[in-house]
Amino acid sequence: MIPRTLFTSEHETFRDSVRRFLEAEVKPFDERWQEQGYVDKAVWQKAGENGFLCMSMPEEYGGSGADQLYSMVLFEEQARINNSSLGWGLHSEIVAPYLLNYGSDALKKKYLPKMALGEMIGAIAMSEPGAGSDLQGIKTTAVRSGGGFVLNGSKTFITNGWNCDLVIVVAKTDPAKGAKGTSLVVVDTSMQGFAKGKRLKKMGLKGQDTAELFFDNVEVPGENLLGQENNGFIYLMQELPWERMQIAITAAAKCEAALRWTIDYVSERKAFGRNLGSFQNTRFKLAEVATETQVMRVFVDRCMELLLAKKLDAATASMAKYWTTEMEGKVLDACLQLHGGYGYMWEFPIAQAYVDARVTRIYGGTNEIMKEVISRSLGLGGKDG
Repeated sequence: MIPRTLFTSEHETFRDSVRRFLEAEVKPFDERWQEQGYVDKAVWQKAGENGFLCMSMPEEYGGSGADQLYSMVLFEEQARINNSSLGWGLHSEIVAPYLLNYGSDALKKKYLPKMALGEMIGAIAMSEPGAGSDLQGIKTTAVRSGGGFVLNGSKTFITNGWNCDLVIVVAKTDPAKGAKGTSLVVVDTSMQGFAKGKRLKKMGLKGQDTAELFFDNVEVPGENLLGQENNGFIYLMQELPWERMQIAITAAAKCEAALRWTIDYVSERKAFGRNLGSFQNTRFKLAEVATETQVMRVFVDRCMELLLAKKLDAATASMAKYWTTEMEGKVLDACLQLHGGYGYMWEFPIAQAYVDARVTRIYGGTNEIMKEVISRSLGLGGKDG
């Protein structure tokens, strides 16, 4: 296998501490979290106490000022133990960066230290019942009123939606301008008029709380606007490459984990008096899976190098998200098949991984949208009709 060159000894020492924490504080409780549909808030606070939340935030706001490779380690270790319940990535590496990059100093001081400690859980509300990947089609409005805004609308499929204490809401501040009339506002869930709907029961990611959110004349202070009014769509586009890389990182790591599980299984399982691993079909199929997984790993690591150098463009990030999630579906399907009937049993990690992976081709922008972004980078038009 091609050796990885991304990580320093400090990153690997951190990996060891993350692994110990996840084995002790997460893995034993994940089955219960999946049954109840959300993670206990206590584990967020334990993660905060250990410095695992908002690591890339500056120290003045409660973070460690760490590079994004530390977050990559956390994503990979979470995939290694087959955990899909924790919404830490969105909290630490999507919500927190929006606050850091576009929020006022007062907002950053108010929320980021509490997020770093796990005292407040963050969410971002983009999708609506009538607008998923098409963010230009959102209907939620934030109308100027005095020095602030009055927010009305609803959101759905919101990760951390049930547990959240603050939400970054994508809303139209000037509906006549389409995408150019979109803004981002920070809503504290204690604000009057805010309500959480039911927890949504999903096909996979069963322990990750996903909910509907409702805004009924919520009065949002003007200082809770992120950046400039009507620039929200631009901010979303600037942050999406890192979000899509997080999906790609997890997809590659999950395939590596599935390969390990499957090699272990076929080495022990017997059929017709022989180990499954001794059959040519098994060996050739695993050779394919290992090669596909290695290609993913090399591409993802190279994209991370570009991201750290601030050279990762939207099209390449879209390629990473599109390709790794498509390959993840193929790899996990092949691994499940090699498990036979046991692969369909929930007690085997491959079953959960297979089901959880299906949504990766949908969230973060559907893979069809990824192809649209990629094709435009090739100078191809995108208008139908």
